[in-house]
Order: sequence, then C-alpha cells, then structure tokens
Amino acid sequence: MLVAPDKFKGSLTAAEVAARVAAGLGVPAVELPVADGGDGTVDAVVACGFTRVTLEVTGPTGLPVRASYAWHPTGTPSGSPDQGRPTAVVELAEASGLRRLPGGPEPLTATSHGTGELIADAVARGARRVVLGLGGSASTDGGAGMARALGARFLDADGKELEPGGAALTALDRIDISGFTDISGIEFVVASDVDNPLLGPHGAAAVYAPQKGANPAEVKLLEAALTRLAAVATRTHGLVGAVEHDGTPRPMGVAGAPGAGAAGGVGFAALAFLGAEIRPGIDYLLDLLGFGEQVRGARLVITGEGSLDGQSLRGKAPIGVAQAAAKAGVPVVAVCGRRALSDDELRAAGIEAAYALTDLEPDPERCMADAGALLERLAARLAADRL
Repeated sequence: MLVAPDKFKGSLTAAEVAARVAAGLGVPAVELPVADGGDGTVDAVVACGFTRVTLEVTGPTGLPVRASYAWHPTGTPSGSPDQGRPTAVVELAEASGLRRLPGGPEPLTATSHGTGELIADAVARGARRVVLGLGGSASTDGGAGMARALGARFLDADGKELEPGGAALTALDRIDISGFTDISGIEFVVASDVDNPLLGPHGAAAVYAPQKGANPAEVKLLEAALTRLAAVATRTHGLVGAVEHDGTPRPMGVAGAPGAGAAGGVGFAALAFLGAEIRPGIDYLLDLLGFGEQVRGARLVITGEGSLDGQSLRGKAPIGVAQAAAKAGVPVVAVCGRRALSDDELRAAGIEAAYALTDLEPDPERCMADAGALLERLAARLAADRL
C-alpha cells in the first residue's frame, strides 16, 4: 500500500494527510507525501528525507520573513541515478508568496527578491541542481527581484537602481549582470504546470495580476512594465525577448516560451538569467522523490488533495500520481475534502474511486476543522471497501 497525497490546503500538510490515511487503513502502508511545485512543496520534500534549511530573507513587501528550502547532499534519498548531485528544492511561495503579505495585496510593488536569496544560499551551500517550484506568487515583477538578489542590477536611464516591484520596470533602461552570482555548472529546473507566456492576453499580468489584487489600470501598467523588461533584456542582455527589429513588442523567444509567465514572470527570469528548464511540476517531483521505486509491488496507491475538481485535471498532484501509478499497473483511489468530479471524469484520469470528507461531514467548515480525524474514518471506510 502506497499513500501519496498532496496537502489539504488550509487543513493538513501532505505529510499529515499521509499519516492520517495510513493510521486509518489499519494495514502497513508506505507514506510518500507529494507536491506539484506550489505551496507545500518544501514540506513534502522534507517529509521524504530532505533537510529543511531556514533563513531570514526579504518578503514580498520588503519586510524580513523566515523562509525555508529543502536540501539533500546526494540529490535524492531514493537511490536513483541522480545521486551524487547536491540538490536544493526552493518553493517560491515560501519567501515570495501571497501568504507573506501582512497587509493585503501590493500588485505594483511586491517583489520576488526573497526567492533569489534562497537560491543564493543554496548555491553558496554547494548545490549543483536547484529545483524551483512556482506557485502562489505575490508579485508580478518578471522575476527581477529574484535576479537582483543574485547580483543583477536593473537601472534607469540615469544609471539609478530601480525600486522593487513590477511597476518600476517601466523605467528600465539597462540590465547589468557583471556582478551576477557564478552559476556555471548548476542545473536549474522550474517545476511548474503553468504554460502561460510572459506577455499578451494569456500572460503574467493579464491572467494572474488580478488574482493578486491588480485593477484593470494596474494590469495595463504591469503589462507595459513586463514588455519593457523583455525588450531591455533583448537589447542589453543578449536575450531573445519581445521586440523585433521594427521595435514592435511581440511575445516571442524567451518571453513567449511556455511557462515564462509563471509566478508573475519569475519563469521568464529563470529561463533568461538561470538558463532553467521548465518541467511539469508533479512529474519532476515524483521522479525526485523516487515514486517509481516506491510503487513497485504496491497493491494500491492512495492519493488525494483538498478539492478534487476541474483544476485537478490540469496537471495537479493526484492526476500525476495516477498517471505514474498506471505505468506500473497499480490501481489508484483518492481521498479529498470535497469532490467535484464525476465517476467518468475520475476514471478517465486514472482514479478508480474518490472518498470525500464531505461524505462523512457535509459542513465544509467542520470538515476543515476536523480534517485529520475525519480522514482516518474515511481511510477506514476505504480499507473496508478495497482491502
């Protein structure tokens, strides 16, 4: 029996979900909490054998916050061929997430600087591979804050350093990377399922800035700022960005790459400044955690997350787990707080059945408050049906 759930957001971490399910089953089970690169990724990776490294960094508003990344000196505890490569797993939400905003959204000035500080610490520690999980970002700064923390300078026409945040990029004239951190020989992987480009109607500002509190005028300003960032990166940093020879902005090259718009444009900065590769979040993290080794010989895989709904079908952790388990020929069932998928949708996704806390307690607030105890009861019901 392999228990491989994501978190129940607002109630239980992935590790807590796995422990509660295992306790309720009443039979031996292997617990393997998982994540897809968003909130809870560091917690899940630490629960599987990585070490938590905590330090004080710059939060999205400029105030200091305590944030963590996960570290393993040999790459992965699973014994996979990647052993021997010191690996850091950095979760953007830890330092630069919406939950780090003390007084509400600040769409024009929020910065990704703290994420860059976590990366810098991992590089100084000796990381040869850095996995950057993107999700839950508070900023739309094109990753300029992250790049600045690694030594890039974003200058206006007078050579003055720009203020933090996306809006300030409208005055960007030059990017100076002469003092950039030495990242030669380090592999950077972005774990994200977001495929938006940096610019345009499907870009970082248009799609995600409203979720971070931006009104229509602010979205327009942020779009102009990100366009300026891509254009200046083309002209002064040797990047293929968003401006062709006629001066017309177009989402192309790095700015137009799928995933460049992730986390308010941090995906763009990761591609442009770190030479990162963007990989599907859950697929990459399952490999990192050794899911393939753990699933061999299992009778059943139990996965899940707080809400099984239409968003789950867009590459969230339970679907990734189900697809990976299918390759090994192992059936999958799910547990969740609430279920909004039909039996046919579940089966099409590779999940034979789903058990929801709302089956036991219809009040959503009580489900959230008593999630752990309810989950044990739900696992006992699952065991009676399936074992």
